[in-house]
Amino acid sequence: MTVEEGRVDCCIVGCGPAGAILGLILARAGIDVTVLEKHQDFFRDFRGDAIHPPTLGVLEELGLIDRYLELPLQRDLAIKIVTNDGVLPLTDFANPKAKYPYVTYVPQWDFLNLLTEEAKRYPNFRLLMQAEGVDLLSDEGAICGVRYQTPDGLRDLTAPLTVAADGRRSRMRTCAGLVPKDFGAPMDLLWFRISRLPTDPKETFVRLVPGYVFAMVQRGSYWQVGYVVPKGTYQKLRVHDVGALRTILRHALPFLGSRVDELQSWDLVGFLEVQVNRLTKWHRPGFLCIGDSAHASSPVAGFGVNMAVHDAVAAANAVAGPLLRGRVTERDLARVKRRRQLPTILTQAVQRLVQRDIVEVPDLLDPERLAALPTTLDFDNEVDLPLPVATRLFRRLTGRVITAGLRSEHIRV
Repeated sequence: MTVEEGRVDCCIVGCGPAGAILGLILARAGIDVTVLEKHQDFFRDFRGDAIHPPTLGVLEELGLIDRYLELPLQRDLAIKIVTNDGVLPLTDFANPKAKYPYVTYVPQWDFLNLLTEEAKRYPNFRLLMQAEGVDLLSDEGAICGVRYQTPDGLRDLTAPLTVAADGRRSRMRTCAGLVPKDFGAPMDLLWFRISRLPTDPKETFVRLVPGYVFAMVQRGSYWQVGYVVPKGTYQKLRVHDVGALRTILRHALPFLGSRVDELQSWDLVGFLEVQVNRLTKWHRPGFLCIGDSAHASSPVAGFGVNMAVHDAVAAANAVAGPLLRGRVTERDLARVKRRRQLPTILTQAVQRLVQRDIVEVPDLLDPERLAALPTTLDFDNEVDLPLPVATRLFRRLTGRVITAGLRSEHIRV
């Protein structure tokens, strides 16, 4: 069937990592699949871009690893925290038994372009941009497709299986009547860019002192900065001129110097409301949630993209055969949650423990607090400091989890 005829085997709403991977795997298996993406392109900054070794393994299984490693990416052998006293190695990925003993950081738009360009090689794959899912179609209690908005008006697309991969604010999930259980998050995230000099640190790192947490992602010519703030702090900061943010940066990241003045407006600062939640049921007849639509995670350690990719692999393994046979049952869909629930619960549990340890609610603009920060940072001095119990646990487990995965999925279709 063609898109014009309004029917496919599987309709995926949302072309983030989960939707793109699922669409590609199903297309490779010979399934007629359409992916709807509400934006006109993938070029949106400040999205998850940490790709862990198990996900590199999935790319290898897809035959894409060589092309992926040619992208403008950074490889890190460890997660490092920069304290007032020096550098604290949080975890090390240098496992001699690991095929990919490093984490890579790549702009998500490059990652998605790679996946969708490969998928378009298959005539049974279609990606519709500027196509926003607005409602679900149903027939006798079962979901049978999607109504979506295009620049030319509303369209309907029917399918035996509709997959929601439209993110933490999933409209499709809401339309299906599925409500996630919220576990709360004590933090939010501000995203912005600061130019990078050749004399700056060469690797991605986390700047951590009580009350101030910055994820500094090295992007070659610039730093992508993620500023972790206590929940509700963004609104308080916005009361001030953006110069208040520059003041914090000037003290917490002194090596940036006058470059903090590049932030001339709050319009240059992105805001991510951090959520930690998950569905108790991921499916309805004819309908499945994966990725952030099924479980929104904290940005701690960059697990989100990788969990989404492995959800997609598990979903493809579960539904490809039934779709080829012409009928997907609720039992097939339930297999996805059974497979992915444990790694989701464990990852979120550790993230919540760490969040509780690293986030407090100070007066971020307290002159005494800011003045107490050092005027220089030592990126060469490796230190070992006493850490909270949860952070010590996280430190021991993170290398193992990131390198091997809690439950790594492999393509079986």
